[in-house]
Amino acid sequence: MHLSELKNAGRSPSLPLSLSLADAAGPADLQLLSLLRVLPGQRYVGAGIWRGRPVLAKLLVGSKAARHFQRELAGVRLLAEQGLTTPLLLADGLKDGEGGWLLFDFLEGAESLDDAWKRVEHLPMLADEQSAVLAEALGAIGQMHRKGLWQEDLHLDNLLRQGNRLYLIDGAGIRSETPGQPLSRQKVLENLGVFFAQLPKSMEPYIEELLVYYLLSNGEHALPMEALQKQIDKVRSWRLKDFLIKVGRDCTLFSVRRGAFGLQAIRREEEAAMLPVLAQADALLDQGHLYKTGGAASVGKVEAGGRTLVIKRYNIKGFAHWLKRFWRPSRAWHSWREGNRLAFLGIATPKPLALLEKRFFWLRSRAYLVTEYLPGPDIIERFAPYVENGDAPEAELLALDHLFAELIRARISHGDFKGHNLFWQQDRWALIDLDSMCQHGSLGSFAPAYARDRARFMRNWPQSSALYRVIDERLPKDIVSAD
Repeated sequence: MHLSELKNAGRSPSLPLSLSLADAAGPADLQLLSLLRVLPGQRYVGAGIWRGRPVLAKLLVGSKAARHFQRELAGVRLLAEQGLTTPLLLADGLKDGEGGWLLFDFLEGAESLDDAWKRVEHLPMLADEQSAVLAEALGAIGQMHRKGLWQEDLHLDNLLRQGNRLYLIDGAGIRSETPGQPLSRQKVLENLGVFFAQLPKSMEPYIEELLVYYLLSNGEHALPMEALQKQIDKVRSWRLKDFLIKVGRDCTLFSVRRGAFGLQAIRREEEAAMLPVLAQADALLDQGHLYKTGGAASVGKVEAGGRTLVIKRYNIKGFAHWLKRFWRPSRAWHSWREGNRLAFLGIATPKPLALLEKRFFWLRSRAYLVTEYLPGPDIIERFAPYVENGDAPEAELLALDHLFAELIRARISHGDFKGHNLFWQQDRWALIDLDSMCQHGSLGSFAPAYARDRARFMRNWPQSSALYRVIDERLPKDIVSAD
């Protein structure tokens, strides 16, 4: 197979495949055995065999191949020239009309710090195991900054650990200011903002403590927390906007198909499981346990593929209702987007798995949303024993405080904050029924929406009850913020 043929191979080319490449020693075949990352028609990264040894291959095709190849090669050379630990580049080449390729020494048994982080992220904030992972990352970032380099696409997946050594990878994202001289303070703050913006927001109180690990590798500049926080907020805002575009676009994270007769969006890792669910959504609802039926929506708990799911079908009640709905995004789409927004922000909600909008020549009709099932009780049931005495568990009240603080910080209003839309799940309160959720762009629009949310939430209990008074005293009444 010629390298240029990969351009038309799609997201999942048949493996193994043999590619004819050449270096100074002459032509040789690369046996590509597995794929790790794919950008269809542009970039294929995978493990294979080259001249009898294991390699990590980066294959670049399409109209942008030459530019991407040069960026990758320049970054790899910068890392090597500055003595930073990076996988050895064994061979590379660029051929007009074909594409570019770079073959690296394969790090057997290596794992990314992202995988290491995922094993410990559920632990209490800044547990020793978390500190160990972040200390490694910040130490490597500090070394890079001390040499005048930074990783534009800085995240834990671009740091590989093999034994006791940490490797910097992804040369395409490596940039330099003055190689060999420490980065300027502004570049340091900007790059650290990229790193910290990807950690859970609940980690923010510990950032100053974590900076110690960075300063041990690069103490060139004082790093004021206010300036760093400004960069973190800036990057978080950009990342959220970028992510919300991706929830409606075919990409690495989501499988999305649009056409005159439907819109289908599925989390990429759930595609095989969700396609049959969407295909038989009505039948599954008929067989499942219905929480709500008829009217504008039908909601049911269903069993599919050995797991429990929730399907919400947004109905068209009649011709007049259809005239109101066909021309605008469905409530299923709104809930899909807002559920992914909450998940991105680290606010608990059932994981949105799949969306289907049925259309007739682009005119919308019925729509379906599939999410994970939350088995926990809602807040009405959970707090029922404490209505009269107000003696609700402090951990659950603190979790409620935290949820409201997160919603206020993100300027998010729910729109229907009744107790049946708040579930206790894994020591957190999780929000469901996101049809009316909104993230506000200004304090002026958020403040009245928050007041309505709070008032609706407090109506879950009698005003004369002890529980009402306890919660009323804890939840903020006025939103005080500065734009």
